[in-house]
Amino acid sequence: MTRDLCVLAYSGGLDTSALIPYLMENHGVDVVAALVDVGRAKDLEMLRERALAAGAVDAVIIDAKEEFVREFVLPALAANALYEERYPLVSALSRPLISKKMVELAQEKGARSIAHGCTAKGNDQVRFDVSIRCLDPTIDVLGPAREWNMTRPEILDYVASRGIEIPLTKKNPFSIDENVWGRTIECGELEDPWESPPDEAFTVTVDPRLAPDDGAEVVVGFERGIPVSLDGVWMEPLTLIDTIDELGGRHGFGRIDMIENRLVGIKSREIYETPGALALILAHKEIEDLVLTRDLLHFKRGVEQRLADMIYDGQWFSPLADALKAFVAHTQIRVTGEARLLFYKGSCTVRGRRSPNSMYVEELATYGAGDRFSHESAKGFVDLWGLPLEVWARRAPGDS
Repeated sequence: MTRDLCVLAYSGGLDTSALIPYLMENHGVDVVAALVDVGRAKDLEMLRERALAAGAVDAVIIDAKEEFVREFVLPALAANALYEERYPLVSALSRPLISKKMVELAQEKGARSIAHGCTAKGNDQVRFDVSIRCLDPTIDVLGPAREWNMTRPEILDYVASRGIEIPLTKKNPFSIDENVWGRTIECGELEDPWESPPDEAFTVTVDPRLAPDDGAEVVVGFERGIPVSLDGVWMEPLTLIDTIDELGGRHGFGRIDMIENRLVGIKSREIYETPGALALILAHKEIEDLVLTRDLLHFKRGVEQRLADMIYDGQWFSPLADALKAFVAHTQIRVTGEARLLFYKGSCTVRGRRSPNSMYVEELATYGAGDRFSHESAKGFVDLWGLPLEVWARRAPGDS
């Protein structure tokens, strides 16, 4: 009798490797492992072989790097998207795309279910479940890690007993996720928010104390909100992100250590390495400050925060998120120009910015010779601007 197929979001790590035999043994399905490459994936063929060795009937590698940058990273960059003003949504951005690719594969293979390795405490379970339901409500979504009640050491024993080799030990049990937009590190020693992250947790950024004594400047060029050049050299966005990420990491920039408020209601200690993402968001904001009106900038900040929260909460495919992304895209029409950044011992600062669409007019801003601002108009403007408050004050209770 032919068993039903289940498509598994497979990373090659501990949890998803354990899920292959678990799904076969406890859900009675054959497993197709889907390795969706959203950047920085290493040894994909080795991971594919690991999935097959664990019992998968098929393991498919899907190259989604370009689509991830074009359809997910760049819209998030246009929105300067930072959850709780710090986290550039590394994992949150990849989940809807991985969900989309799994749904496409399930439809192609005739699979009736899709599985993921997310735990009951994490945000990713929401992102996968909701995204898959939005894309194809007829597919069952399985989250076995929410039901198996195994600790991390127990999972290590589980895979070892089935001959599955995972490069992880009980002494170094970090959970890692990375893609084009950055790297996330959690679990193990990091669960104590008082303890400093161990050196071995970081691979993208050097210790800022050991960074070069000479800083590095780079000029980032944007066209309509999209990063297109470094130091005047045109690059595809994927190459540009990788290049500035490596530069920032070499100078110790991009480490985030934060207490994060998860969607499920708990606080967690999260470590991120995101030099490229943070540098590009900083540069992008500088061009926007130069070319957008005050009202548009201020209103957009509220949209950015709402959209960042929705991405974090797994609502990428919602109607409101679509509308907010459309608004943000419209604001990018004039966001063309260059920002000059300096990386130095763990920091990234803006040294200059320019744009052909700049609303900065030196003759209006200067306090020196050549000032063309109408000082005569200022008195009348201030009087009229403050008139409602003056009337309010004159009509205070007790006044006749």
